Amino acid sequence: MAHKFVIEKNKAGEFVAKFKYNSETIFWTEGYSSKAGAKNAIESILKNGPGAAVEEAG
Repeated sequence: MAHKFVIEKNKAGEFVAKFKYNSETIFWTEGYSSKAGAKNAIESILKNGPGAAVEEAG
């Protein structure tokens, strides 16, 4: 599968959930102090993302 979530540590030592397509990072979350926090962010995106509205600025 080309799409995937990857949990990595950033330079500050925090856990970040990144959404990747092939090897390109599409977006990432804020940093979390625990891996569980990053996993919760992924679960929230999967649960709430499909029904989210799309807004355009300007």
